[in-house]
Amino acid sequence: MSEEICVLTTKDFTILEVMRDRCLGRDDPMAALLARKIETATVVFRDDVPANVATLNSRVTFSVDGRQPETRVISHDRMVGLVGMFLPITTRRGLALLGLAEGQEFHLHDRGVMKERIVLDKVLYQPETKRREKEAADGLVGPPQRRPTLRLVRGAAGDRPSPVTVDPDGFDDPGPSAA
Repeated sequence: MSEEICVLTTKDFTILEVMRDRCLGRDDPMAALLARKIETATVVFRDDVPANVATLNSRVTFSVDGRQPETRVISHDRMVGLVGMFLPITTRRGLALLGLAEGQEFHLHDRGVMKERIVLDKVLYQPETKRREKEAADGLVGPPQRRPTLRLVRGAAGDRPSPVTVDPDGFDDPGPSAA
């Protein structure tokens, strides 16, 4: 697969645009990488993203320059949790992996010279796919359970109107003390 194609959800694309707008200028080390991602992106709705594409909060296995594969969760920013569990898109590797499909590689450059070759080996978990699977499973179970309806049954006492007393001045509100 070409290294210059990525598939982004509308949410992921919007986050990258905001990151680009917040860059400190052309000297920002992330500016060129963000521009590459945004310019080459195919933007899809979350229901249309293929299951083999890395999206935000996906758990992926990848390798860098052919070394031992690593497994991480692509996160929006630095997360507090287990060390080495998350790979934020605020890092070059995290941003490079976002939008890649399984088997696709991305080349990180530094001043025009290739620095790293990142290959997405496997998408182990993708929130969009999990959501679709859950919705499909819910649909297979049958129609949604209806809540019991309430039916008012009036007895014989309810058919006759009850007498209402009115004060001599015509005011029938007993006030807050009646509550």
